Amino acid sequence: MKRHMEDKLTQKQTQTSAETLRNTRIQKLNDLVDKGINPYPYTFDRTASAEDLQEKYKDLKPGEETEDYYSVAGRIMAMRNSGMFMDLMDSSGKIQLFAHKENLSEEKISSLKYLDTGDIIGASGTIRRTPRGELSLKIKDYKILSKSLLPLPEKWHGLTDIEARYRHRYLDLIMNDNTRDTFRKRSLIIQEIRNYLIEHGFLEVETPMLQTIAGGAAARPFITYHNALDMQMYMRIAPELHLKRLMVGGLNEKIFEINRNFRNEGLSPKHNPEFTMLELYQAYVDYNEMMVLTENLISTVAQKVLGTMVIEYQGKNIDLTPPWDRATMTGAIKKYTNVDFSQLLSQPEAIEAAKNLGVEVDENDSWGQILDKIFEEKVEPQLIQPIHIIDYPRDISPLSKAHRDNSRLVERFETRVNGWEIANAFSELNDPIDQRRRFEQQVESKAEGDEETPSEVDYDYITALEYGMPPAGGLGVGIDRLIMLLTDSVSIRDVIAFPTMRPKQG
Repeated sequence: MKRHMEDKLTQKQTQTSAETLRNTRIQKLNDLVDKGINPYPYTFDRTASAEDLQEKYKDLKPGEETEDYYSVAGRIMAMRNSGMFMDLMDSSGKIQLFAHKENLSEEKISSLKYLDTGDIIGASGTIRRTPRGELSLKIKDYKILSKSLLPLPEKWHGLTDIEARYRHRYLDLIMNDNTRDTFRKRSLIIQEIRNYLIEHGFLEVETPMLQTIAGGAAARPFITYHNALDMQMYMRIAPELHLKRLMVGGLNEKIFEINRNFRNEGLSPKHNPEFTMLELYQAYVDYNEMMVLTENLISTVAQKVLGTMVIEYQGKNIDLTPPWDRATMTGAIKKYTNVDFSQLLSQPEAIEAAKNLGVEVDENDSWGQILDKIFEEKVEPQLIQPIHIIDYPRDISPLSKAHRDNSRLVERFETRVNGWEIANAFSELNDPIDQRRRFEQQVESKAEGDEETPSEVDYDYITALEYGMPPAGGLGVGIDRLIMLLTDSVSIRDVIAFPTMRPKQG
């Protein structure tokens, strides 16, 4: 109880201190207005970034000065000697400002007291390097561009509280270089994915995020309501069925969408209800071509963004250089459990084997569902280097074409890296009669209590298939997990700018 009271007292003191600092800054804001200074002007004519200057004058020796005149703009991250020295940060980096009475008017010197860390200012002056070697702008004028009313986190520790970083991403970006680097790399990774596909003849398309039937994947949907149409709708769990409609229509033989999906499921370091996927389709190829495409796409993106195909993730070296290993699902299970499910073909045999392995399964689970649970628990954590796990059970793959050599399986693979599913791909099912039968089996499963299967058949999609879809390979890549790997990030929340979180009480 005593510790709890002390914590509450400390929190109250912190809140009081923050409020006092805010009130002080508001008074400075009012003082600026009284002096006829607009603390939130419209524009500033910047002529150089911090990075530009650091690069251009990297050979300037300590103590040397120039008459080269520049204007910079950014946020004050630190102030020393009553504002004589300020660290200015823009999106490219940092440069020091030197504010001295020899170079500034008396009015500008006296106005330094209105500046605080966190303020955004513009400054103009000449370049010098201090005797201690710090590149500086010897400013002859400055202008406040945005008065900060709240203090930045304590400079020596930055913003280290994980929850605060996710809730207040703007502060995380201000204070943490690594966060800024991660999100810049995220942008570059997505850009290079798009570049690669376009260079290889793919056409980028868009499909609806609001759908009348939640289909294309096994997942619980978010439900919303369309007022104008007076009907319930679902947030997209996958774009698959609409993309295939475009393949039926012959829009292009290669199409892709970088899409946002929504699945009303749990949170984990690898799962967020709102996430980004790449989904693509290519006519006249099968899942073998999709494996090659997956390898070449991801390895090329790594080389372009990171300059290497050998990455480090949490102390483990992972080699993305093609070609990648391949193993059947039953073969991988046999390797790591010594149980050969290619010989255990009945559901009771599979249940008994799972129990012997200590894997919890339901008596109603199908043969394929049992294999999937065993694989996830016993095999998946072992798969650190890139590998394609191929030939999945038919009963857990309703959108994939039956395996040409074993009708119990389908031509499907999932790519695993660091034990994670990074990609999922099929030889796409284009037989409308078989597809209808599998959809109807899903609806039966829903009636028996499977919450992740669709509750109704998408008959319009069946109609589309009846007009004929060419044989095709399809591929989905989890963009967020791929970015986690390529940026050495431990949680999916580290690579999503604004991850889903429960609102704070009060």
